[in-house]
Amino acid sequence: MAENKSYFFCGIGGSGMLPLAMIVAARGAAVSGSDRSRDQGRTPEKFAWLESQGIAFYPQDGSGPKAGQILVASAAIEDSVPDIAAAKALDLPRMTRADLNAALFNAAGKAIGVGGTSGKSTVTGMIGWILESVGRKPTVMNGAVMRNFSGAEMPFASALVGDEDFYVSEVDESDGSIALYQPDVAVVTNISLDHKSLDELHRLFGDFTAKARIAVINADDPESAPLMNGGNNLRFGFGDGAAMRGSDFEALPDGCRFAVSFADDRHEVRLRMPGRHNAANALAAIAAARAVNIPVAQSVAALADFTGLARRYEVLGQAGGVTVIDDFAHNPDKVAATLAAVAELPGRALLFFQPHGYGPLRQMGKELAASFAAGMREGDRLFVCDPVYFGGTVDRSIGSEALVADIVAGGAEAAHLTTRAACGAAMLDEAKACDRIVILGARDDTLTEFGHELLEKLAVRA
Repeated sequence: MAENKSYFFCGIGGSGMLPLAMIVAARGAAVSGSDRSRDQGRTPEKFAWLESQGIAFYPQDGSGPKAGQILVASAAIEDSVPDIAAAKALDLPRMTRADLNAALFNAAGKAIGVGGTSGKSTVTGMIGWILESVGRKPTVMNGAVMRNFSGAEMPFASALVGDEDFYVSEVDESDGSIALYQPDVAVVTNISLDHKSLDELHRLFGDFTAKARIAVINADDPESAPLMNGGNNLRFGFGDGAAMRGSDFEALPDGCRFAVSFADDRHEVRLRMPGRHNAANALAAIAAARAVNIPVAQSVAALADFTGLARRYEVLGQAGGVTVIDDFAHNPDKVAATLAAVAELPGRALLFFQPHGYGPLRQMGKELAASFAAGMREGDRLFVCDPVYFGGTVDRSIGSEALVADIVAGGAEAAHLTTRAACGAAMLDEAKACDRIVILGARDDTLTEFGHELLEKLAVRA
């Protein structure tokens, strides 16, 4: 699907676009692109690195698309965007990110698709690391930087380019594109309200697992457990219904440990990532690897060296006794999981949340508020800025003030301050030794920069 072709990616810096661009470029395609964030001067180091990899960049003004190319763009990008208008004028074929990824995925002999409301990036990274550790040389398409594969030469390692026959990828239910994928192994981490109704999600995930040779299903999740796949499934979890069963979970200051039992085997697992939800993610990855004949013992050994993903409860540092943590949590399930991990250890949490859009607040604002109110402990405080907004025609009538009102009504301490800077100043005023500042939000690469800025200010103050 890539060799000798030429692709123009509109929005190439996005978390789903960048790794796909790197995969097709590594397979011999010519790749160029544009990105509004680059034009606005946001995250310049990312775009400079992409240019160093041979990607040609153009302003998002219609000058980039050329005859003979394939346009890769989100279906949500409006026709009024100059690059889209230029591509239409040139009559270029258009693919969504999911169209292109699914074509690569479906061409692989062993294709592992990881779906679910939460945890799929982490599980995808875990499976990729297990397979790489045992010499299978997978290609991995992820939505987050995998720290095990990143370094000075590959700082934005959200893709791993390996053999074409072994393909591991996140699959997305939010836009319905999960229907495009034909998995050999289908993983469902969990199902909860996010972008679609539960009825729609049950249908999408049911169809996804029914196509697979074997489905890896979360036995502990009441919304996922009914998925059957004709009985060709491997269930994971901590409950009695799991074949790949975890037990004896223990939170540690630098991660967690637990036991995994499968058939008559039992192994002790040590993770560098905190939280019971990450133990469940590890069980999903071990089960998926077992579905392609990787012994449980080899998976356990590999996961001991798995260092996690960027922005998944990533500790940025500590200054003045205050720890700053960066996390991707943005929907009710992810927020609940992150707050549960925070609560496993002592110390007050000062939480910052930037909603990832006005649309999501309308869709799941009440459920988000309930997650925050239920997960915050006495003494924890939440600061919420206005939702991320990069332009467009979205309805902005419901904002962060409504979310905060519902959280306060639920009994938790929360404040709406319109700007990120104001929230940061308030947290710095509050922060004391042994506190944890936790940055929450998605769809904005500068959130990590914000966390580092707070850390620097804490260090100056110390």
